Amino acid sequence: QLDPSLTYRPEPENDQYRNYKDGPLLDRVRKTYTLMHTYQTVQFVKEKHVQWGSCTHRKMSVMDALSLLDNLVDESDPDVDFPNSFHAYQTAEGIRRIHPDKDWFQLVGLLHDVGKIMALDNEPQWSVVGDTFPVGCKFQESIVFSDTTFRDNPDTKHPIYSTKYGIYKPNCGLENVLMSWGHDEYLFKVLKFNKSSIPEEGLYMIRFHSFYPWHTGGDYQHLCNDKDHRMLNWVKEFNKFDLYTKTEDLPDVELLRPYYQGLIDKYCPGVLSW
Repeated sequence: QLDPSLTYRPEPENDQYRNYKDGPLLDRVRKTYTLMHTYQTVQFVKEKHVQWGSCTHRKMSVMDALSLLDNLVDESDPDVDFPNSFHAYQTAEGIRRIHPDKDWFQLVGLLHDVGKIMALDNEPQWSVVGDTFPVGCKFQESIVFSDTTFRDNPDTKHPIYSTKYGIYKPNCGLENVLMSWGHDEYLFKVLKFNKSSIPEEGLYMIRFHSFYPWHTGGDYQHLCNDKDHRMLNWVKEFNKFDLYTKTEDLPDVELLRPYYQGLIDKYCPGVLSW
C-alpha cells in the first residue's frame, strides 16, 4: 500500500527544502548556526535548564502562546520568511488530512514550534531555533555547517566532551542525553510540567523533531536505545509534514481555530505555566 504522505516529499532533484548551499536567506541562516555552534556548550545548556525548566516565566493558555508566534520569523529557516504561526496550522492541517483518526498527532503539528516564544522573551534565536544536537560528546559531521562553525566552541577541546561517547554510556537513550538548548526541549518541559495527556509518541516528536543529525543524518546511533529505534518512525512521519507543508499558501487561521481549541482543551487545557 502506497504511503499517502509520500505526496509531501519533493522529488530529490526538486528538493527545495533545507537548502543550506545558496538562496536569499543563507547569510542569516549561517550566522545563526555559527553563533549556536560557538556558544552551545554543556555549561550553557545546564544553565538554560535551570532558567527555563522550572516554568516560572508566565502563565497563559496554549492558544495565547500560539498567537505569540505571529511575531516570530525563524532566522535559522532557509525555506520560509513568514511568521511561525502560519507554519503551525499548515503542519497540523497536513497531518489532519493524512491522519484524521489521530487528533493528538494533529495537535503536535500545531504545537511543535510553540517553544520558540523564548525568542520573544530576550532569548537569542541561536538558543531557540534550528537543528539540535547533543552536547557533552563529539559533534558529528551531519550537523549543518559542522565543518566550519564549531571552531570556537570550547567543548571541542575538552578531554571528555570531545570524545565519541563523552559523558554518556553506550546506548544510554536519547532521553538521557543533554541536547543543545532550543524550543524542542523547552516545550517538552512545559508539557510535562503541566501534566499534558499527549501520548508518549507525541511528546517524543516534540522533543526530538529538530534533531536532524539523528533522524535524517543517521548519526548518534551509539547513544540510542530500543525506545529511540521504535520512536524513529514516528519522528520521521512527523518530519514530512513539518517540512513539506511549508508553502506561501497561508491557511485561514480564524476558520481553523475552534477545531484546534477543542484539541487543546482535550490534551493541555486551561492556563499553563511556561
